[in-house]
Amino acid sequence: MYADIIVDITHEKLDKVFQYKILPELEGELQIGTEVIVPFGKGDKEIRGYVTGFSDKTDYDEGKMKPVLSVAKGSLAIESRMVSLAAWMKEYYGGTMIQALKTVIPIKKQEKARKKRRIRLLLDEAEGKQQLEVFLHKNQKARARLLAALLDQPEQDYELLTKKLNVTGAVVRALKEKNIISLESKTVFRNPIRHKSQDREAPEFTAEQRHAINIFREDYCKGVRKTYLVYGITGSGKTEVYMEMIAQVLEAGGQAIVLIPEIALTYQTVMRFYGRFGDRVSILNSRMSAGERFDQMERVKSGEVDVMIGPRSALFTPFPRLGLIVIDEEHEAAYKSEQTPRYHARETAIERAKREGASVVLGSATPSLEAFYACKCGRFQLLELKKRAGEGELPEVYVEDMRKELRAGNRSILSDHLKNLIDARLLRHEQIMLFLNRRGYAGFVSCRSCGYVVKCPHCDVSLAAHKGGKMLCHYCGHEEPQLHVCPSCGSGYIGGFKAGTQQIEEMVKRQFPSARVLRMDMDTTRTKDGHEKILEAFSSEEADILIGTQMIVKGHDFPNVTLVGILAADMSLYSSDYRAAERTFQLLTQAAGRAGRGRSKGEVVIQTYSPEHYSIEMAAAQDYEGFYAAEMEYRGLMGYPPVEQLLAVLMTGPDEKLLETAAKYLKDFANRVDKRGILQLIGPASPYVAKVSDVYRRVLYLKGPDYGLLVEVKNRMEKYIEINKGFQTMRIQFDFNPMNVF
Repeated sequence: MYADIIVDITHEKLDKVFQYKILPELEGELQIGTEVIVPFGKGDKEIRGYVTGFSDKTDYDEGKMKPVLSVAKGSLAIESRMVSLAAWMKEYYGGTMIQALKTVIPIKKQEKARKKRRIRLLLDEAEGKQQLEVFLHKNQKARARLLAALLDQPEQDYELLTKKLNVTGAVVRALKEKNIISLESKTVFRNPIRHKSQDREAPEFTAEQRHAINIFREDYCKGVRKTYLVYGITGSGKTEVYMEMIAQVLEAGGQAIVLIPEIALTYQTVMRFYGRFGDRVSILNSRMSAGERFDQMERVKSGEVDVMIGPRSALFTPFPRLGLIVIDEEHEAAYKSEQTPRYHARETAIERAKREGASVVLGSATPSLEAFYACKCGRFQLLELKKRAGEGELPEVYVEDMRKELRAGNRSILSDHLKNLIDARLLRHEQIMLFLNRRGYAGFVSCRSCGYVVKCPHCDVSLAAHKGGKMLCHYCGHEEPQLHVCPSCGSGYIGGFKAGTQQIEEMVKRQFPSARVLRMDMDTTRTKDGHEKILEAFSSEEADILIGTQMIVKGHDFPNVTLVGILAADMSLYSSDYRAAERTFQLLTQAAGRAGRGRSKGEVVIQTYSPEHYSIEMAAAQDYEGFYAAEMEYRGLMGYPPVEQLLAVLMTGPDEKLLETAAKYLKDFANRVDKRGILQLIGPASPYVAKVSDVYRRVLYLKGPDYGLLVEVKNRMEKYIEINKGFQTMRIQFDFNPMNVF
């Protein structure tokens, strides 16, 4: 037999299968996905590789073939299904097979197991007392202490007992050698869930929730597997629906993966699922130790875990009986990988589910245009939740025009209306969330007096301010000099937004000295349990005001929050990204949804310099379908996804002139591949940051109606790059329907 092996080298020229002989001593030890040590190259350097298949034939001279040396120490086998999924990811997202394999391996190496030892007395009571007399007579005090403790309680924890009695390991060994005691050891898995939830009351489902649950149940019982979109307004009880669907899958002997967009959501989500499913639930995220992550995979293999919760990487949990993948807040950009392969968790989950006979449930109050469009086309089934669960009502939303505030002499980041509402909440001991919309803040330049924003005349996205006094379009490269006076109203109040969460925290403390203030951003959540501690403190009402970026407005449920202030609502509106209006609508709607989730009605203040923009008007009205219609009209006119498909070719290299030449060659090659002239090519252009650590960057865009054609062009480009030496000093990545550029 021969093993097909892909070696652990990311260079494109070696991204292929090599055949190795399987020696008799390794027969039966190898399987698809096993990590092995093989000799490679002229010097037979020992490197790692993965088994991707087997065969009993070879085209090579058997006498010259090299053997597999051994199974890699501490390696973990990847199931053949995951190898197959990795091959699909390489095909559809680019990169090398080894990069795809490393993506689908949640745990890279075996970690040292944690052992729990116990001491057990082997003597009966009479024998034990007799032996105790012997120890006391010989003045062996430590042995006597240990035996006396075991006569009181015959089986005890090793660490606790030896520490309490101040007994050394030598004393324990001496009693073990005399067959007085036995030492028993068992593996104890590290459990990252440190909190046990309170007893959970059975929910009372609304008619809409029951309808969604019943549709899923009927399909699942019939063996029908499809993708559903649970489109439910904020507070409509989507999580309860997910849990009921998961319960149906578990009852049928299946297992489930629940994806959440950010680690910040883990605490509340896990507590709710733990309350329903207990120890059958586990989590997986990058903040956990290597030992904790390894142990969760061991718990999965041993059958202890049926529900895995976590961000994007949890999608690759190797459940053998996968029945359901839930993607909560499916619209979030965090589901798109920024590392090669640049996969999207939504499409990858659908592909994995198709291969393993599972269903997919997407959920959001503000679905991505791609998901809602798929429902309109009949590819996904839409399940709607239009009413809040319980007696909750949607909050009252006010839009404050900050241009008027400036003209009235208020230069503070807080409008007068928002200040008054904060005062009222503090008097009533209700909680407040202040959300700073920082996404895209570094790019666009706007006028605080009239709201004017400089846009590219060719691409209808904002121009980004660059060093050197210029503004640049990241799609086509259009360039203009930096403005210092507004061309619309002549005001000098034109420039970028400077305030951050820390400055706002200081200002709020000065304005409201009696308020207890918490801040949640990248700086305050760097530690392992940073998110959890802040959210737990706010949930326990240890603070009156929570200030933060988008991580505070995604999926959290705080019943005492009755006021949400959205500062600089239009920051994301004018980022140099065709999704800017969609991102803004989603952020504002999600932020507004944090208010009034308890018994008291909530209020929301949206502060903006562009109150007339449709994304802000629709967010204030909580009108998703109105926004969808307006945004799809814009996408259709401009040829952006989901109406058409977009491929970004991201190029980096140390030589700027060579990079420019390479980008031009790739563009010319793409034109030759597209013989029918279906595709539109834009660029090459510079991204927002054109150089990092002396490495230059360029991006080329390809737009077209057929995703399959873009995949074909990508495949042809990869081969073209492989056979041309000029590309060897560059790194080239492919990104379909990109969320961000670099």
